[in-house]
Amino acid sequence: RAVRMSGVRCEAVLLRSVEYGESDRIVHLLTSDHGRLTAIAKGARRSHRRFPGTLDVFNRLAIEGRLKPRASMAFLEQARLVDAFLGLRDEPRRYALASFLVEMLDRLSPEGVAGSEAARLFRFTIESLDLVARVRPDATLRVLLELRALDALGLRPELGRCVRCGRVPAPDVAPGHVVQFHVADGGIVCTPCALRLDGLVPIELGTLRRLAQGLDGTLEALGEARLEGRALAQAARLLFRFQRFHVGVELRSERFLEEVLPVSAPGAA
Repeated sequence: RAVRMSGVRCEAVLLRSVEYGESDRIVHLLTSDHGRLTAIAKGARRSHRRFPGTLDVFNRLAIEGRLKPRASMAFLEQARLVDAFLGLRDEPRRYALASFLVEMLDRLSPEGVAGSEAARLFRFTIESLDLVARVRPDATLRVLLELRALDALGLRPELGRCVRCGRVPAPDVAPGHVVQFHVADGGIVCTPCALRLDGLVPIELGTLRRLAQGLDGTLEALGEARLEGRALAQAARLLFRFQRFHVGVELRSERFLEEVLPVSAPGAA
């Protein structure tokens, strides 16, 4: 009995590409309709008609393929280039930041999602790559884009109220007042709740408010945002701990990113 396959025709960003066998490639795609998709492109390294130099990381593609029920991989039959984000390839900081973003998306994006969730994550990805390709990346953009990527992946940290009891810091508390962020719970905790917890990251309220602004503003506005000195170091440390908790391992691109676009001691306690 023949197994029915469903067709795939949508846009995708190529997150990773690996040579397989003599002429094939296995590609990790973030698609506009199906979320993250792993597919095999048969004969991709030989066919210039079906894959005319398109299977490079960062590329935005119009793809055609097939999904086989219960199969671990889809079949990618054709890919046409929509946008290569060429600006990412002509400057080390742009390339490093884009590599970090797509690697985190490859690690954490869910497979098999559809509808608005898939479209939202795809839109975030292409808008982020476009932004990095156009601006001059700095440490602030690195931190805030990492924050926005986690939000797009459904891992939005709670920065406004205690995740244990719901208590909100009083409005008259000074910006320099230090609160605790609980990594496992993904949000700030008030002083009474923090007494019973490990895995806390201290951060000033003023820094939290700057991060909240970065979450709620437009992606384009991130190119103009500035975090400096202590605020940047605190934000970087919090994001480092939060991202590592969810990813579980050091991403391959992290060391290169830290070499070309460093922040102040992100792994410090």
